[in-house]
Amino acid sequence: MKIVDIQTRRLSIPLIKPFKTALRTVTDAESVVVFVTCDDGTVGIGEAPPTHVITGDSLDSIDYSIMHVIRPLILGLSVEQRERIGAVMEKAILHNTSAKAALDIAVWDCLGKHLNMPLYQLLGGYTNRLETDFTISVNGPEEMIEDAKSWIAKGFDTLKIKVGNSTIDEDIERVSGIRRAVGAHVKLRLDANQGWSVKEALSAISRMEDMDLGIELVEQPVPAWDIEGLKRVTDGVLTPIMADESVFSPRDAARLLAIRGCDIINIKLMKAGGISGAEKINALAETYGVECMVGCMIESKISVTAACHFAAAKKNITRCDFDAPLMFAADPVAGGVRFEQNQIFLPEEPGLGIKDVRINKD
Repeated sequence: MKIVDIQTRRLSIPLIKPFKTALRTVTDAESVVVFVTCDDGTVGIGEAPPTHVITGDSLDSIDYSIMHVIRPLILGLSVEQRERIGAVMEKAILHNTSAKAALDIAVWDCLGKHLNMPLYQLLGGYTNRLETDFTISVNGPEEMIEDAKSWIAKGFDTLKIKVGNSTIDEDIERVSGIRRAVGAHVKLRLDANQGWSVKEALSAISRMEDMDLGIELVEQPVPAWDIEGLKRVTDGVLTPIMADESVFSPRDAARLLAIRGCDIINIKLMKAGGISGAEKINALAETYGVECMVGCMIESKISVTAACHFAAAKKNITRCDFDAPLMFAADPVAGGVRFEQNQIFLPEEPGLGIKDVRINKD
């Protein structure tokens, strides 16, 4: 199955409500969708959202990297040569992990279709069902409390609360208010998105421990580059600490795991350059006895479906954060994963199981 064509299109989906973190505010989910066509007519689909403040990728840079840098180098290669395609992409351009992820996902989709297997089975087949949390974005305390209560009423029992863009006192006020509102049975995860210093993180997490707020984990409390600081926080509190932006590549994971710098790793396909890189990170973490979560950016059901297939395939992936498609005012993707409240069901069709994508008109 040789690759005979690669094309890209733009996708834009409005959010029901603006999504706010310590790093950015998003009102529309934009992405580049890639279509990889093989000589037998098989078409694989992938996707990459621009996340400037995390991956450094924009819509234009993703499109250019795919169409003008990588495309000429992998046309004519067979999708069965997945390792060779990955090596060519790595050598062709530095970073640009989202563009590489979109192509990697599309190649895996082609392989699954060629072998007539759902991708989660091809990748390991551990389960065909997942459970996701829902993210409460940063707003005033009362608005966040109402959002939290709303999603618990919709059947969710795990919430991820965005913090880190204001004072420690304000963050604790938000979290404690949500805990009082939703009760002790709901799992609360915090995501500071690099918004705290080491001292602030140690202070905030210790205070919340003393208040018995029952925080399941805290994600990326300090800047991504500060892996020594991340280790100080990990060693200094009882609450599990999860690395996110600190881990893009297997090399990043290896450095952090070697110093026991975190308790959990959050893998995202757009950071890892796709499923192939994500597999290596998960395997490294499992070797060190460290569990992984798989999460997503603000991206459509195309790449979220790919991430779900990967997460469902692996025993070491024990948590999921796949709520992005639930934030959209419309769903242009036919097929893929199916959501029922906080439950996610994997498709049994070959590859990703995506049947069609309604692309915006140019």
